[in-house]
Amino acid sequence: MSRAPSAAQRRVIEGADEVTGRLRGTEAQLAALVKRGLAFRHPRPPHDHFLTPAGHRIREAESVPEAPEEPAPSAGVFAARVGGEEEAPASEAARLREVHSAWQGLLELRRMTNPGGATDRPCGWERTHLVRAAALTLEAAGHRPSGPDGEGYRVRATPQPEAVAVYAPDEERLRACAATLERAGWQTGEYTEPRTRVRYLLASPRRV
Repeated sequence: MSRAPSAAQRRVIEGADEVTGRLRGTEAQLAALVKRGLAFRHPRPPHDHFLTPAGHRIREAESVPEAPEEPAPSAGVFAARVGGEEEAPASEAARLREVHSAWQGLLELRRMTNPGGATDRPCGWERTHLVRAAALTLEAAGHRPSGPDGEGYRVRATPQPEAVAVYAPDEERLRACAATLERAGWQTGEYTEPRTRVRYLLASPRRV
């Protein structure tokens, strides 16, 4: 790209769907983003436009940095439950629908952006949103996030650039979390914190 996107184009990029990167804008705006390599037009009807990895990077650069461990949900925007939230969803049925929709959107994003349309391994969005991606993977598989009682999983950022820590109340549930993540294309290892002796998973997206 020889020059930065215009203000109007930035607004279109910033308004992209949080999970899938689907764009809304005029035909001219979308065509200009495609020309710059920031978006692509899906080959199948309805031929929607989506951010490319370069487009996602522009949006991330424009966003206000967020806390990696517990991203705060905003009205109308899906937020993965990483564990430790003080309040449970008002409607469990509605939450199940939201999680299912978000997971299907993430699988579609994998199909559209991974080489060969592979859906069995994480995509670029997941590698830049590790905590949220791992939490969505677990919640979509039916694992319960930790609440005030501390009984479910917790996903936390780590100093390692492409790894998250996953905690669970016992060995059985920790290994169940590991199995779920591995089926979704993550690689995991079980470790013990030296000071507390607490067992946890170190999970990172598999590349091949």
